[in-house]
Amino acid sequence: MDKSTGFMYINREEASERSPQTRVKDWNEYTAPFSEEELKRQGARCMDCGIPFCHTGIEIKGTASGCPINNLIPEWNDLVYRGKWKEALERLEKTNNFPEFTGRVCPAPCEGACTVAISDPAVAIKDIERTIIDKGFENGWIQPRIPDQRSGRKIAIVGSGPAGLASADQLNQAGHTVAVYERADKPGGLLTYGIPNMKLEKYIVERRINLLKQEGIDFITNTEVGKDISADQLREQYDAVILCTGAQKQRNLTIEGREAKGIHYAMDYLTASTKKLLDEKLEQDEYINVEGKDVIVIGGGDTGADCVATALRQNCKSVTQFGKHPKQPKTRPDDNMWPEPPDVFTLDYAYKEAAETKGQDPRRYSIQTTKFVSDTNGNLQELHTIQTEKVRDENGSYTYREVPGTEQVWPVQHVMIAIGFEGSEQPILREFGVNTTNRGCVEAKYGEYTTNLEGVFAAGDARRGQSLIVWAINEGREVAREVDQYLMGATVLP
Repeated sequence: MDKSTGFMYINREEASERSPQTRVKDWNEYTAPFSEEELKRQGARCMDCGIPFCHTGIEIKGTASGCPINNLIPEWNDLVYRGKWKEALERLEKTNNFPEFTGRVCPAPCEGACTVAISDPAVAIKDIERTIIDKGFENGWIQPRIPDQRSGRKIAIVGSGPAGLASADQLNQAGHTVAVYERADKPGGLLTYGIPNMKLEKYIVERRINLLKQEGIDFITNTEVGKDISADQLREQYDAVILCTGAQKQRNLTIEGREAKGIHYAMDYLTASTKKLLDEKLEQDEYINVEGKDVIVIGGGDTGADCVATALRQNCKSVTQFGKHPKQPKTRPDDNMWPEPPDVFTLDYAYKEAAETKGQDPRRYSIQTTKFVSDTNGNLQELHTIQTEKVRDENGSYTYREVPGTEQVWPVQHVMIAIGFEGSEQPILREFGVNTTNRGCVEAKYGEYTTNLEGVFAAGDARRGQSLIVWAINEGREVAREVDQYLMGATVLP
């Protein structure tokens, strides 16, 4: 096989998936890995181009183009092609602390910026990445890395999502003593309770947490700062504190009838569903069960899709997802050119499942909910909608206009609100007394991560707002370097 022209005659292949009819009956991962031979062929599609946009990690129009953690993608693509899996793992781990997470749940902005994607389907970067790290665990190549010596400096990290874990990993390897505080009963943040098991099985998160524990990181769970321990106590006990609390303040939908029983925030639904999966003894009133019910998800993003997939596994009667945007085109429009992330129509895992088990794609486009209606007992009974159209206003900005005569009434007993987040939860920020932005996030400059308080830093979604897992890892790594510099006067971290 001539790798130099592989992209010209080797087609992109997708990882195999279990049948939707089968997988909605369990909570196991829905994808299956490529074989070695298949991955070798997919690696051969990489052009090893002079300027690999796949790992640039820039933002275009506010969205990521290329890999924000600057993965050395062409290098490990070539090593996979040549069958050098251990060497590929070594290159992958130079930039990515947790490839087993990104290889499963990252939306792969690297593929949108792949040079092959200018005219053909992108290289299967995400599947190659996932297989490299999985082989690393399968072959025992990934072992605890115990630092040779300790610096004597102590660091507290508040929040155990990807930003917190990445900063903890980096600082621990630099020889510092690291404690990670988590208010939930298990570490991992949204990796544990926000992403459904069928996308990221929880043993994968637990495996990495256990590895970090073996390397010397202390995880303190069931501990909420401001309730179980104060911010002042943390600052007194540690030489530095990093806030990686995420952006978990969910955006509400304040319309008529919002008080009806049966209207839930999406993350509350997903979190409770995972808790039920991990603890079969959980009582009926401790989680949200939509079995036999009509479900509507308001919000067209990934979180909404996860709600669709979760409702299907709970054997709902029907599930529909509302989005405010028009249906995406099949090919890039003129105002969405490479290397921007492609804004094109795709059929995500949840939508394939709904199409096969319920008979249709659950998405409804350009639609706006106008009110909720409950029965005499206060239980949600129906919701009302109207279609909208996207138009430009006199300033050239897009706005949404209601279309008269398109009103519709939908029977529904459960609604999941998945319309995004409004920044960090404020009580903990007030507890510390850090300055915040008008978006409700911690005020800390990108690249520096320092707050208005001496020795207190912030990174990840807590600083930048709701974003991608790769941006969280990027900021976790970078804040670790800044903290190391702050404590030692110099840094050994990349």
